[in-house]
Amino acid sequence: MKKIGVLLVQLGTPDSPKTSDVRKYLSEFLNDPRVIDVPWLLRKILVNGIIVPFRAPKSAKIYRELWEYGKGVSPLLTHTQLVQQKIQESFEKTEDVTIEMAMRYKNPSMDSVLERMRIANYDKIIILPLFPQYASASSGSAIEKAMKIISKWWVIPEVSVISQFWNNEGYIDSIVERAKAFDIDEYDHVLFSYHGLPERQVDKVYEGSDLCGDQPCEHELNEKNKLCYKATSYATTRLIASKLNLPEDKYTVCFQSRLDKKWLTPFSDKVVEEWGKKGAKKLLVFSPAFVADCLETIIEIGTEYQEIFEENGGERVQLVPSSNDDPRFIRGLVEMIRERI
Repeated sequence: MKKIGVLLVQLGTPDSPKTSDVRKYLSEFLNDPRVIDVPWLLRKILVNGIIVPFRAPKSAKIYRELWEYGKGVSPLLTHTQLVQQKIQESFEKTEDVTIEMAMRYKNPSMDSVLERMRIANYDKIIILPLFPQYASASSGSAIEKAMKIISKWWVIPEVSVISQFWNNEGYIDSIVERAKAFDIDEYDHVLFSYHGLPERQVDKVYEGSDLCGDQPCEHELNEKNKLCYKATSYATTRLIASKLNLPEDKYTVCFQSRLDKKWLTPFSDKVVEEWGKKGAKKLLVFSPAFVADCLETIIEIGTEYQEIFEENGGERVQLVPSSNDDPRFIRGLVEMIRERI
């Protein structure tokens, strides 16, 4: 029987909401060339000289709010630990499968966890970034980091990578199940809000002169755009909407957390604002790119978008919780792992 090690990778979280810890987290995160894909010197000036010094104190206030919500702990860390635990419980003790978890940025670090996995001497390692839709800034960065670490080992075991799982049935069903807690007919409109990306990053998926804007990403998934984050985001939405019997005019796909105007549109905050001005009173918001509730869902959607909506005449922005440790999501992850074993 093969000895299998599985590495789950999440994005990351500061060690605490202290400004110093938030500064360290942002510095590691934003200095990643897959996150801010500009020349090295420009990235260093932007990140270390402008973004982090000004953003860290403001972000620390938001993280303090998030820690209060998580009862003194990062919700992202808590949810991911639960997922790790429940996947581990899904394997029999007679099966030699160990589930590990690491953060791409900060702790538990990929360096320390993979060192533990090296010492464990696995026959095979399965790397599973917990990002349903592939993006170079998330899945790509986690995979690259893992490969760099493993490439330095003297003995390299068999390695298998699951780069995306947007169409995994367990993942989709977990979101649909979360929606059942709400009467969708009571809401004026439904938003599917995905994390934003610079347009130049999705353009890099295509060869030659082709750009993302030249593809039918909003309506079709094909051989050319199957690895495009925008295309798989829309494809994810179509799967969920189909299971919920949502007509196309009832929902909008949008993108949040932008840094400038040259990011994927429409922008989620602007869509919320527009629906408030149209006279909508209740919005239901899904966040399928985030499998665990975190700052972007709890604070950005749950608090900040609520404020924007109220300022423009709306009453309620209702966040649909992420998959977190839903049994259907766990089952879907276990099935993917078993396929690779």
